[in-house]
Amino acid sequence: MKSKNISINSKYMGMKRFAILLLGIIIASSFSGCTEKEKHPVAAIKTNMGTMKVELYEDKMPITTANFIKLANDGFYDGLIFHRVKEGFMIQGGAYYPNGTYKESPYGTIKFESSPDVTHVDGAISMASTGAKKGGNNQFFICDGDQHYLDGNYAAFGKVVEG
Repeated sequence: MKSKNISINSKYMGMKRFAILLLGIIIASSFSGCTEKEKHPVAAIKTNMGTMKVELYEDKMPITTANFIKLANDGFYDGLIFHRVKEGFMIQGGAYYPNGTYKESPYGTIKFESSPDVTHVDGAISMASTGAKKGGNNQFFICDGDQHYLDGNYAAFGKVVEG
C-alpha cells in the first residue's frame, strides 16, 4: 500500500513546509454511491498534493463514519490543513486553517466505537481523540505504516484505496 498512500514520504517536505496545506477536503460532493461491486462509500479528499480516495466502512463503524460524512457534506473540512505529520506513524488533519486558527466541530464529541474488523493498517483513516477509547469529533488521521497498537483504542473507519 505504500505506493498508493498519497505518497506520504514524498509529500513530507511540502506538507511540513506548508503546514501541510491539505484539507481542501472538498469531500462534500465527492461521495460516490454504493454499487453492487462497491460495498462501501468512497470519499475523495482533495489536497494541494493530489486527491486521495478513501473507502469508508459505515457497516462496521456507523457512528464515526456518519460523523465524518456529515462534516464533509456540510463543508466543514474545506480549506483546512493536515497540521501534524509524523513519518512512519500518521498524518493528521481536520481542525486547523493554514494560519493556525482552530475550527471546532459544530456537533461535538461522538461516542467511541471500535471493530476488530477495521484495524490501523497502512493507509487506514481513523478518528483522532484526546485519548484511548474516547470519542472524537472532527480530527482524523491516516496511518503511515501499520499501527496495530492503536486497534481497539482509536476508531479506524476506512482506508485509503487510491492516491
